[in-house]
This record gives sequence, C-alpha cells and structure tokens, in this order.
Amino acid sequence: MSAKRNEHGSGDDKLPIRMLHDRVLVRQDTGEGERRSGGGILIPATAAVGKRLAWAEVVAVGQNVRTVEPGDRVLYDPEDRAEVEVRGVGYVLMRERDLHAVAADRFEGSEDSTGLYL
Repeated sequence: MSAKRNEHGSGDDKLPIRMLHDRVLVRQDTGEGERRSGGGILIPATAAVGKRLAWAEVVAVGQNVRTVEPGDRVLYDPEDRAEVEVRGVGYVLMRERDLHAVAADRFEGSEDSTGLYL
C-alpha cells in the first residue's frame, strides 16, 4: 500500500473521491454562447440579462443527499458556487439545499412533477 510521494507529499496514484454529507458535485452545461428565444430570435452572448439560473448534470452526491442522483439535471444559481478542477475538468460543488429544481426521467407521471419538460 505504499505510493510514491512527490515533493509536495501527495501520491502520484489517482485517488478515488467520495462526496461528504449533503454535497453535490455537478458539471456545468456549456451554454455560455449565443442562445435563441422561444420565438427564434438569436440572442448574442454579450447581451445583458438579469439574474439567470443555470442547468448542470449531477456527477456525484454525498451520503446525506436525498433528492438527486448522479445523472440528474439540476437548476442552480451560478453566483452561489464553489468551483473545483479535477484532472483538468471543471466542476461546481454545492449543498443540496442550494439546488432549485431537479429534472429526471424517474419523475415522469409522479404527482409532484410540474408537467414541464426539458
């Protein structure tokens, strides 16, 4: 069980990561460019908009998370986030209570779904 150590004391081997408590790790959608309105009007990326929530895909959850699972899409406020990079990929780390909505196939037909679809 010995791993090589570099000058900073960390191992060279890849280590598995476990999320703790009520933490959720998500990968941001890459929708930072131009968008289209519901009527088909092209909105440039430089257009000023008010506070806008963002969608992301859940990658990992802590043991106390009850409402989301890996693979779900969640709605969150991009201003309230902690970013982390793992092996060159950017992720957002947040608490479950900071999520505003969850979209998943398992909600289809349930009485608490809104009837809206992504």
